[in-house]
Amino acid sequence: MIETERWLELLEEKGGRITGPRKAIVELMVKADHALSPVDVFDQARSKYPKMGLVTVYRTLEILSELGLVERVHQQDGCHMYLRAANGHEHLLICSRCGKAAYFSGDDLSVLIDRISSESGFVIQSHWLQLQGICQKCQPKKFQTPIE
Repeated sequence: MIETERWLELLEEKGGRITGPRKAIVELMVKADHALSPVDVFDQARSKYPKMGLVTVYRTLEILSELGLVERVHQQDGCHMYLRAANGHEHLLICSRCGKAAYFSGDDLSVLIDRISSESGFVIQSHWLQLQGICQKCQPKKFQTPIE
């Protein structure tokens, strides 16, 4: 609950009025372990606030994105979903079936980035990495590694 309160404070400082629907959206995004489309957020948050509008969802997600609290998750079809932002230097691993998300450390990428910079002549200023795969729960049994 502490994190929800921090997000709401940041939202209010940004000039966003804290309404019931916005609070429901924040609570949902703080707890989400799956990438959610704006329509998913709308459907789930509407259970608390039936009169919530889809525009409220889009505007709130945009402000949360500007604040660095959520990030866009790119999908193969080009549509965006949203998920809590990574902590520090982490990258995203996302299940292409159920949307479950996990973060992994990006520390080992520095060697690769340095090599690419050297070979290309680019001064690389930033990067963003998102890996798509199928989580263990969604994999057919024959692909799952037995846990010992």
